[in-house]
Amino acid sequence: MSEGNDELGVAQGQVRLSEPTPRWAALFEEEARLLGAALRPLGAAVEHCGSTSIAGIPAKPILDILVGIPAPLDVAAIKNALAPLGYEHATWAGVPGHEVFGKGSPRTHLVHAVPLRGPAWGRMLRFRDALRADAALAARYGQLKRQLAARYPNDRSAYTDAKSAFIAGVVDLC
Repeated sequence: MSEGNDELGVAQGQVRLSEPTPRWAALFEEEARLLGAALRPLGAAVEHCGSTSIAGIPAKPILDILVGIPAPLDVAAIKNALAPLGYEHATWAGVPGHEVFGKGSPRTHLVHAVPLRGPAWGRMLRFRDALRADAALAARYGQLKRQLAARYPNDRSAYTDAKSAFIAGVVDLC
């Protein structure tokens, strides 16, 4: 755990958690303004998601940003709009139903482009909102993340996979 470190960035494949900081919300707002302007012609909506969007829990210091775009997604147009902001299309990310774009080396931002108001959009926001609304649930998730980060410090895929049952359980209850 990186105590008090609010700097963004985690090397590919690594799991490093940082303690929560209000700075993440401010960094999201800055990036959301840039993304909103770049993606406005595509009718995009921009939301902060992932653990950096939930007060009080540790997170990999990477801003996860959900971008909803009316279907069907024009991946080439998204790629062209995001490239000037430093994003690359992370075709290897392997998130079902998401087109993922990453920024920074080490990675500091991830944009998850999904159809606006589609199933992936709804799942991401339901999970975020459930944890924002229930501090005890958020604390359980934070504890799970700490345990998994200790178990899988060099295997981000295993870390992510091991969280999936918890996430699915929360989403199913919403």
